[in-house]
Amino acid sequence: MKLVTFNKEHLGIVTDAGVVDVTDLAGLDANFWPPVGMVRLIADFEALQPQLADAVASREARPLDSVRLEAPVRWPNKVIAFPANYHAHIDEMKHGVGSGVISKYKANGQGFFLKANSSISGPNDAIVLPPLEGREIHHECELAIIIGKRGRGIDAACSQDYIFGFTCLLDMVVRGTEERVMRKSYDTFCPMGPWIVTADEMGDFSAIKMSLTVNGELRQSAVTRDLIVDIPEMIAMASAVTTLEPGDIIATGTPAGVGPVKDGDIIEITIDGVGTMTLPVTSGTVGNHSVWNATKVPASA
Repeated sequence: MKLVTFNKEHLGIVTDAGVVDVTDLAGLDANFWPPVGMVRLIADFEALQPQLADAVASREARPLDSVRLEAPVRWPNKVIAFPANYHAHIDEMKHGVGSGVISKYKANGQGFFLKANSSISGPNDAIVLPPLEGREIHHECELAIIIGKRGRGIDAACSQDYIFGFTCLLDMVVRGTEERVMRKSYDTFCPMGPWIVTADEMGDFSAIKMSLTVNGELRQSAVTRDLIVDIPEMIAMASAVTTLEPGDIIATGTPAGVGPVKDGDIIEITIDGVGTMTLPVTSGTVGNHSVWNATKVPASA
């Protein structure tokens, strides 16, 4: 099943005929603040299965191209991200993309970090670059795991029971030596979409392929079997520290090929079995601060 957030806070199921509105089944008005409708739908998904199936069978579908898709999860409890999780990406960080110190901090030894929820944007939103003279801002192509139920201390062998689905994610980053969370938390620095594909439709989680192009040029390509910390172990590691909640997002890390983007670029990310997001890059006017003047040298993520 493909689940979408559309036209601000409406919830839908994507079918061959289009988008079926199921907002009412989440028990919240589309104008409710904060926008947690999808989180509620995920939390109650198992109990709602009969109503969702009935909605698909009986309700009129809107053409997909007639609605505006938003980030599928607008207000998660948290966004958990794993850095340095592909060997080839670590190698490129040691040879010019960033500082060699990254080799000491692979995901299996360093763990995860949190990315601000306010950085989340959708598949129809531009990536807005802050005006930081002398700094490169890089794309990072990632698979996002959407958590389906609450759990703490989850064993890796049981991890699949906690995965609701997957979506595409970009983890944009300002290169530098400042705190990682700050460099990755600008508004629009976490595009997600175009929808959530439920886990039952994804097959082998270790064989999910992804790629990213900039202006049609292939920059990144990988498969999840190349992860240093695999999907089950990411869930085990994260839940050892923090209770995972329905709608939580885990960004699995980026493969080799990260690079700078500039105003006017078009980024396209494709994940097999999930979908594609095509995102314009534009220059913004907000985001400069004296903290960025400490160093002009690109460094590790």
